[in-house]
Amino acid sequence: MAETLRPYRDIIALSAPIAGIQFAQVALTSTDLLMMGFLDVKAVAAGGLALLLYNQLRTMCVGMVTGLGNLIAGAIGRGETRTGTKSIYDEAREEVHDLVRAAMLLATLMAIVAGLLLISLGYLLPFLGQDAAIVALAKPIMLTLAPGLLPMIWLNVLRQFAVGMRRAGSLFAVTLVSIAVNAALNALFIYGWLGMPRLGLAGIGLATTLVQIWTFLIYLRTVRRDAVLRPLLSLDTWRARPETVKRIARMGLPIALTYGSEAAITSVATVFMGTFGPVALAASNVVNQLAYIVYQLNIGLSHGASVLVSRMLGKGDHAQVGAIARRALTISFTIMGVIALAYVLIPDIVLRPFLGNRPDLTLSSAAATLLWFAIAHQFFKGSQNICIGLLRGLGNTKAGLTNTIIGYWLVGIPAMAICGYGIGWGSEGIWFGLCLGFGVTSALLWRQFSAQLDALDGKKSSQPVDTPSAMTGKA
Repeated sequence: MAETLRPYRDIIALSAPIAGIQFAQVALTSTDLLMMGFLDVKAVAAGGLALLLYNQLRTMCVGMVTGLGNLIAGAIGRGETRTGTKSIYDEAREEVHDLVRAAMLLATLMAIVAGLLLISLGYLLPFLGQDAAIVALAKPIMLTLAPGLLPMIWLNVLRQFAVGMRRAGSLFAVTLVSIAVNAALNALFIYGWLGMPRLGLAGIGLATTLVQIWTFLIYLRTVRRDAVLRPLLSLDTWRARPETVKRIARMGLPIALTYGSEAAITSVATVFMGTFGPVALAASNVVNQLAYIVYQLNIGLSHGASVLVSRMLGKGDHAQVGAIARRALTISFTIMGVIALAYVLIPDIVLRPFLGNRPDLTLSSAAATLLWFAIAHQFFKGSQNICIGLLRGLGNTKAGLTNTIIGYWLVGIPAMAICGYGIGWGSEGIWFGLCLGFGVTSALLWRQFSAQLDALDGKKSSQPVDTPSAMTGKA
């Protein structure tokens, strides 16, 4: 029994710390949305819209540096196959230094561009059919959220570095503290306690940015205290080689566009929901945030499985790829099933934290209805993300983008428009189309993975063209 469960423990041991860091990020926006519930329905609608656009850009920034973990894992895996007097880490030291420097420079540039874009989006909301009062509330919080993109993406570079080394560590304690600190700062800036100015929703964005900075510094200290990671960490971005920056960007761009496409369909759904009024928009924001929290578990499994695949291929062990995929899906579906039961059996308890002390009955009813769609949403979206990670481990970062374009833009968004407006299903039709888009994308990606796995099994004696080691140009 113990031997049967051991491979699952290996995936969980690598995925859990990654999911923990994801939760540290999502805990901030979840706490923000919770605090908005103490204001009013318009605050939940406007603030939730701002957070969704922030997450859209945050996700794309993270995608640009996600390949770093695979590149480092491949370098370490190749080091394990070499013989000589040097250790594995000595063999890979220069390559890892080069990768980390380049990733930090790329992250900085991306965060600056994304921050400016987030601020600009605040001025475009009126042209997207949003209520003027909602826009007036959303713009200030988007302004204060923007600077937090810098420490956020720096943290993700460190995370990918540590994950590639299979030493991600835990941020559980930091996550708990960050939730408490963020909630306290939210209240401080919302209500003007201790002589602070009353900033309202803008104060919530400022609190999140401050906590992002704190979390990054804490994780940086953790990495520097690790005896294995410290010698391989190199933050002197001015020494980054342009060709390495371009290599990471080339690998990261399809990932960023895939992640961005995934976030974009949710953003489009939110804009559609806004046309049905503040209550529909607020209900969608609450349920989307719940689904987003759960989604972090699948992100952890996706990254963990991806790095394990890269490491196996770096060692030349192709036979384990299919087994890693099956174990990751088993873990995911088990957790998703338990959460689905909670949505069905205790919806009021699940929703209550986001609806304030005196929840609006219309809002509660609308959110409870959308929870049924959230069940399908979580299964489809989670499984597709795990598959994207597995394909990335095989060196294929383009399949995710190609299939999401089909599933989201050719199926999902038209289905939302037809079901929401054409057929007249309203807000439920928007979520039905959203789930349909994720479902089609998931099916397409798993078909792609199965085909690539069959091709890999047929060429075990040779190096696949699309593996991470082939992409680095090193044997």
